[in-house]
Amino acid sequence: MQTQILERMESNVRTYSRSFPVVFTKARNARLTDEEGREYIDFLAGAGTLNYGHNNPHLKQVLLDYLDSDGIVHGLDFWTAAKRDYLETLEEVILKPRGLDYKVHLPGPTGTNAVEAAIRLARVAKGRHNIVSFTNGFHGVTMGALATTGNRKFREATGGVPTQAASFMPFDGYLGSSTDTLDYFEKLLSDKSGGLDVPAAVIVETVQGEGGINVAGLEWLKRLEGICRANDILLIIDDIQAGCGRTGKFFSFEHAGITPDIVTNSKSLSGYGLPFAHVLMRPELDKWKPGQYNGTFRGFNLAFATAAAAMRKYWSDDTFERDVQRKARIVEERFGKIAAWLSENGIEASERGRGLMRGIDVGSGDIADKITHQAFENGLIIETSGQDGEVVKCLCPLTIPDEDLVEGLDILEASTKQAFG
Repeated sequence: MQTQILERMESNVRTYSRSFPVVFTKARNARLTDEEGREYIDFLAGAGTLNYGHNNPHLKQVLLDYLDSDGIVHGLDFWTAAKRDYLETLEEVILKPRGLDYKVHLPGPTGTNAVEAAIRLARVAKGRHNIVSFTNGFHGVTMGALATTGNRKFREATGGVPTQAASFMPFDGYLGSSTDTLDYFEKLLSDKSGGLDVPAAVIVETVQGEGGINVAGLEWLKRLEGICRANDILLIIDDIQAGCGRTGKFFSFEHAGITPDIVTNSKSLSGYGLPFAHVLMRPELDKWKPGQYNGTFRGFNLAFATAAAAMRKYWSDDTFERDVQRKARIVEERFGKIAAWLSENGIEASERGRGLMRGIDVGSGDIADKITHQAFENGLIIETSGQDGEVVKCLCPLTIPDEDLVEGLDILEASTKQAFG
């Protein structure tokens, strides 16, 4: 396996190739193949970018047909047939059935672009600078989004340039299960000497992915929405990793029955792993002047084509949603079993998550690394998350066949017992 050129020329910043040091050549749904012909089951799925699997055949054909027709690929923010089809499908298949009325901003191809646009829009709309985020939140690593990202590893990589205009509040459960952390937020808002600048917006993940699969309670989310409404604060849901079906519904906030003012999506939005992001906003919040927020790659028509096809295929009824929830119950049960075995063998562990966004907290990054390293040796690709990498994290494709799902879980269980049996 030839890796010398890769090791010599690629920056030290690389991460995944350190955990999975093989050269991959092809992939299909939930399986990856390296150049020596070995197959791996994929419980990483592009860190949540490949909800519909690698090289989804339906979406691939849409992509090939579009290219074969000489359709517009790059179009800035020109009006194109692909954009029109995307917006029509988004409205008819996703928004209207959920009673949502949003305008769409196409800010650039990545999640951090969407977050940057969302928080800047909130400031423009409200005329206030402060954005409230939450402990363990991850919203991107460009400077505006980084200010709302909690992990010190990313915040220390600015060369000493301070991040600005964000305040952190404790996420649900951060102070223990007996404390409602929103009491603190509400107290600061009501205290003119509390030191909190009244925010333009609150940004929150309903399930914190990079933060360690921390799940916000549904009642906590409802209360947060109420606090925002009562204090004229915009509610931004960062649905970049938790959205597009990952939690068992297209939008992760649907479980709580709330209606955000602004929503950010990326990762699996294109359906095929193509870079794509959008910001959804209540129509009255669209305060942008023409060209005030732009980007060269804000009109990626290949992603329009595959995104529209994914929405039509998987979200025109509730069949796919129910299947994701069924698979989620399988993972929940097996993760609970693995966590129980670890606890019985002296390693305190617990299972958590929502839908097919699940994790096993083993309390230590070293322990989690031993499990995931052994799993890779046994043919499973799975990563860790959390402030110290202490959570073994499953983001398998939502389309994973049952046999691959069960085999992957078998490998993870066996690998855990190999590492600590």
